[in-house]
Amino acid sequence: MANKQARKPRAKNIGATLLRMWGYLKLQRTGLVTVAILTIVGSGLALLGPYLIGRAIDDYIIPRDRNGLLDLCLLLLGCYVISGAASWIQSYLIAGVSQRTVWQMRQDLFRHLHKLPISYFDKTSHGELMSRTTNDVDNVATTLSQNLTQIMTSIIMIVGSLIMMITLNIWLTLIALVTVPLVLYITKQITKHTQRLFKEQQQRLGELNGLIEETISGQKVVKTFQREAAAVDQLAAINGQLRVAGTGAQQLSGMMGPSMNMINHLSFILLAAIGGWMVLRGWTMVGVIISFLNYSKQFSRPINDLANQYNMIQSGIAGAERVFEVMDNETEYESNQEGVQLTDVKGEVVFQNVSFSYTDDVPTLHEVSFTAEPGDLIALVGPTGAGKTTIINLLTRFYDINEGSITIDGLDIRDMQKDSLRSQLGLVLQDVYLFSGTIRENIRFGRLDATDEEVEAAAQLANADGFIRKLPSGYDAKLTAGGGNLSQGQRQLLTIARAILADPAILVLDEATSSVDTRTELHIQQAMGVLMKGRTSFVIAHRLSTIREASAILVIHGGEIVERGTHEELLALRGHYYDLYASQFSDASSL
Repeated sequence: MANKQARKPRAKNIGATLLRMWGYLKLQRTGLVTVAILTIVGSGLALLGPYLIGRAIDDYIIPRDRNGLLDLCLLLLGCYVISGAASWIQSYLIAGVSQRTVWQMRQDLFRHLHKLPISYFDKTSHGELMSRTTNDVDNVATTLSQNLTQIMTSIIMIVGSLIMMITLNIWLTLIALVTVPLVLYITKQITKHTQRLFKEQQQRLGELNGLIEETISGQKVVKTFQREAAAVDQLAAINGQLRVAGTGAQQLSGMMGPSMNMINHLSFILLAAIGGWMVLRGWTMVGVIISFLNYSKQFSRPINDLANQYNMIQSGIAGAERVFEVMDNETEYESNQEGVQLTDVKGEVVFQNVSFSYTDDVPTLHEVSFTAEPGDLIALVGPTGAGKTTIINLLTRFYDINEGSITIDGLDIRDMQKDSLRSQLGLVLQDVYLFSGTIRENIRFGRLDATDEEVEAAAQLANADGFIRKLPSGYDAKLTAGGGNLSQGQRQLLTIARAILADPAILVLDEATSSVDTRTELHIQQAMGVLMKGRTSFVIAHRLSTIREASAILVIHGGEIVERGTHEELLALRGHYYDLYASQFSDASSL
């Protein structure tokens, strides 16, 4: 089963991925050029070393010329010192080049994530996206910092060593080249499999991160239903798949080094034997053979290194490809770049025969029509799954309608810039979310240029000022991610304060009071009454007692508006609304 699954994730286009990576690397051209120059200098001096060693043996050691040997040794020392210094500097510079490159890549990825439609996040695990933003980008950074200069060095050393070998002895060079086809064949066979396994490894790592993130976020649910063992078993399954892919990739790539070393040692023995025979025959000098053997090592070692680097590059390419896969998804802004900007919004909202479905075969809304005049309070009620929240999702253009039209002040929202549309909407959602930071910063999220006084005024309107000032640090109290160190009701009050600060033209309250007690709910309703005055407002509520004063109540059932009217009118109908209201009050006979 694991092997069958492993065949699926393959690099779609390595060339295209490398070309896009070059688009980032060329922004660091100054650093790259400097690194290339240092690589040439360092490699060139390293190539000079074996030649000088051979000269030392033939010209100074055998003739016993101590003075000449000392001078040549000093020259050899200088070559290796300068070569080492050049290598150190290039390593220092390439670290900066690689980190700046992946910094830009991570910035572009994160910026792109914020432009993707909500539907993309519905289909993609948060942990998977986290893995691509962190693990995959880190793989690219490791590949660039560890392999880029090594590849340049290896190429220079291979070409330079080959030239020096040909210069020293053409026949020995031909013998040294005999093993190259074998090296290339083994490299091809191994990398053919490691490419697939490294991609598989990254995919399984993303799935693992997704499971861990979801399990930690839903820890209360896990504990409530005693699903700890099931969660552990699920992780064990994915972890096992990751282990298989990771082990296979590492084992195969680990075979490269020993295989290349064995071939190189055989080649070295063959060259040493033939070279020694040639010296005995008087066909060449000892120093030449010593130089040649050193060059043969310098020739074969980079080939070995390139083979190992190619395996590591596969991991980097797999990471880059997964990053680019996210960045290739169309953003929600690409379809209306020239949209109209909303100004001086009065707040007339009209739904005209709106139909929508999240999936093609399951309709969610069917020909929904209603009008909200400026300043109206429209309440949406109905059973769970009826389509209430979907109406809000369509108004905010988190999703676009399939049929019909939605207009604000007579203008179709599909003709508007999404940022402009959403800037006129204030949302207080059922799923409360606060960011790590201070209370003041979380409220200011509604309007970043708000003063401290405006932040505190918004908190007062939301009746949040009282509990905030009781905290040790007041408005500067630090919140954990999600506001976990506050009660559910307190978190909801902060999100309401955030919406108040935004001062929108149209308000949307999706179960805004569902998580607070009756007393807190009363305070919120008082604040909302002030805030909603003169603004078009949409309220989704299970507590029907909170919408008695609504301009119109729309009863949603099965994706359609089955009843509409005021509180009194709908009770008089004794239909769906009456049943919902009666279910919340025991004394239904008094209605």
